[in-house]
Amino acid sequence: MEPIDPDQWLKTYGAKIEQAKQQAEQAVGQLGGVGGSASSPDGLITVTVNATGVLTDLQIRPEARGMDPREIATAVLAASTKAQREASGRVVQIMGEFVGESPALDFVKAQMPNGYAGDGTDEEEPKSELERKDLRPDDEYFTNPPDVMA
Repeated sequence: MEPIDPDQWLKTYGAKIEQAKQQAEQAVGQLGGVGGSASSPDGLITVTVNATGVLTDLQIRPEARGMDPREIATAVLAASTKAQREASGRVVQIMGEFVGESPALDFVKAQMPNGYAGDGTDEEEPKSELERKDLRPDDEYFTNPPDVMA
């Protein structure tokens, strides 16, 4: 076994420390720009959160004035949860790039209070009105009408 050159070892160790520092700074920079945004299904309420899930913006359109306050509160909470999951998904993605699949990433995932986008529990988005329309020709539609009582 060759003797270890202390100067070379120190130089190599210093380079590893510098690389880790640069990666940490890069991660912090990327995480600083992370956020999430979501709207209520009717589009009247939109919330935005930062990487930690803190509400940074709340927009309530004037058309919501006649809504029951409980409906507004429910819509705000639901949109906030969705926005937090979106932001958390991005945090998990960024951290995965830096630490890979590891106990450290498992810890990050476990800290997400509402889970994260892509964790397999995402709600399916409702289809748009255009996607729900029955575009069959009239003859086919009336020969075999849709089951409207289901």
